[in-house]
Amino acid sequence: MAKDIQVNLVAADREIWSGEASMVVAKTSVGEIGLLAGHEPMLAILVPGEIRITQNDGQKVVATSEEGGFLSMEHDIVTVVVRDASLN
Repeated sequence: MAKDIQVNLVAADREIWSGEASMVVAKTSVGEIGLLAGHEPMLAILVPGEIRITQNDGQKVVATSEEGGFLSMEHDIVTVVVRDASLN
């Protein structure tokens, strides 16, 4: 069974989505990145685009950020901070 990651997608003024997932995919300033449990700690600048979260049951959560932000991962916790985003 795959290990889970905790994902927190937040804007400056609100929580957009939070929960457990199996994968997060986002577009960074150097290209698209996919994060799974056990990924090395990292910090990345996000560019405008989609943030795709695959939940453990296979359902997808897709958020669109018009202005980008940043993403960090450490100890299987992914924090995505954007100015604003909308769930699709």
